[in-house]
Amino acid sequence: METWDAIRARRNVRAYTDQPVSDADLTRIVEAGWRSPSASNRQHWDFVVVTDRAQLVDLASTWQAAGHIAGAAAAIALVLPEPSAPLDLYDLGQATYAMMLAAADLGIGTGHSSVGDHAKARAILGVPETHDVAYMLGVGYPADRPLRPIRRPNRRPFDEVVHRGRW
Repeated sequence: METWDAIRARRNVRAYTDQPVSDADLTRIVEAGWRSPSASNRQHWDFVVVTDRAQLVDLASTWQAAGHIAGAAAAIALVLPEPSAPLDLYDLGQATYAMMLAAADLGIGTGHSSVGDHAKARAILGVPETHDVAYMLGVGYPADRPLRPIRRPNRRPFDEVVHRGRW
């Protein structure tokens, strides 16, 4: 898929098929996050790739809107040291979007989630107490329809959002 097509096709996927995602594709997706920019090139992140079904089910219980993680082929936990700086969260956003685009390029869907119970997420993943599991990304093949460029996205009107020169 071309980059522009991947940008237009990417959507939040919360229901997945049973088809596994290959290790090569998972590595490519995580490498996109690893390659993403960070403030002063600090790279204050760690990524934990999870494919074990029991762990995925347990991770889904760390936030009220994380149920899709249980049905994903994989999840990527995005981890930050504590305390983290506001720029670290921005950097995780960039890493997340890079992973989402890399996945879309492969025809693989993603759905992001926050984490509410950080202690539980740390315990499930073996993350040290000095770090927090900030976000998770469900990864898998969409159950409803394949990823394709979306012609009319459900977005605010472009001219209402984009201002040129002044507000």
